[in-house]
Amino acid sequence: MGKYRVGVIGCGARSGAHIQAYDLIDRAEVVACADVLSEKAEVLAVRFGLNAYADSAEMIKAEKLDLIHICTPPTARVDVLTLCSDLGVPACTIEKPLATGVLDWHELCALEASSKMKVAVCHQFRWHSVLTRCREALASGKLGEIKFLEFSAGMNISGQGTHILDYGMSLNGDSPVVRVFGSACGNSEMDSMHPAPDTTIGYLLFDNGVRGMWSNGTTAPWTCGDPNASYQHVRAAAYADKGRVLWEEFGDWEIISPDGEQRGHATDGDGWMAGNLRAQAALHEAMFDWIEDDAKPAGTNFKQSLHEWAVVLALYASTVTRKPVELDGFDPPEDLFDRLAKVVA
Repeated sequence: MGKYRVGVIGCGARSGAHIQAYDLIDRAEVVACADVLSEKAEVLAVRFGLNAYADSAEMIKAEKLDLIHICTPPTARVDVLTLCSDLGVPACTIEKPLATGVLDWHELCALEASSKMKVAVCHQFRWHSVLTRCREALASGKLGEIKFLEFSAGMNISGQGTHILDYGMSLNGDSPVVRVFGSACGNSEMDSMHPAPDTTIGYLLFDNGVRGMWSNGTTAPWTCGDPNASYQHVRAAAYADKGRVLWEEFGDWEIISPDGEQRGHATDGDGWMAGNLRAQAALHEAMFDWIEDDAKPAGTNFKQSLHEWAVVLALYASTVTRKPVELDGFDPPEDLFDRLAKVVA
């Protein structure tokens, strides 16, 4: 077959990295972009040699796309994904966070249950070469059983917290979270582009018995990156019977096992951007694998990511009720975010 045809909806800052990653991919090409602000679409189209549209539906109908990268603000997730599903787009990737609250999460859960469209969230560093090595070391069994996870981010739970939750869960074989006990404080970012409390902490119990600590925001334990750049603190670690692994997006990595010790810096080699683009390309490749084989869902697939947002909501509910929240049967009230806002104020 010919190359997969790819389009972009939302032509802001993140869209360029999605497109640049295709320089590392042979079996697909980006052919079109769309944005309600037509001038943004035109700028991106000129930069990358694409067809520009001001109407996403028009682009989908005209270009016969196999995959769409959705790079819109979080408030537009439901509408854009529903449009793509209704028009028969085979697959989409979407920027994080998947949702902003309860109502849109409920609507996306309904869409996932009814749609044949394949969807994955762009937690692209799940495919980072070093994080992949850490995951493979744990899966090999040489480090023994995982006992504890620690993952943290300097930005709030909506800004980077869903990223780091996904990376931490990947180290634990994506065993689902079954219980959350958490707290949150600070309201300066509750009305931001990525609405969330300034800082959160959650103690998680996973279905396989592993426990974890998940910290986000101003009180996250600062261990890596520039202390004046909150986005540079992104860390995931797993501790097992016979060793441990550590990955920091802007810092160090290590794999300690009975076979010895391996260490390095995450941005060694070509630098952070090159690693980001390789990880982004690997996510794209995983989506094409999934298009070709239903039995190969991408690691950040719709169902997995909806579960991860449920964990966010459970932490919010725990903050409000001051009690642990069980994920089995968890049905958060639609006014949960409003209730949370009163607590963190």
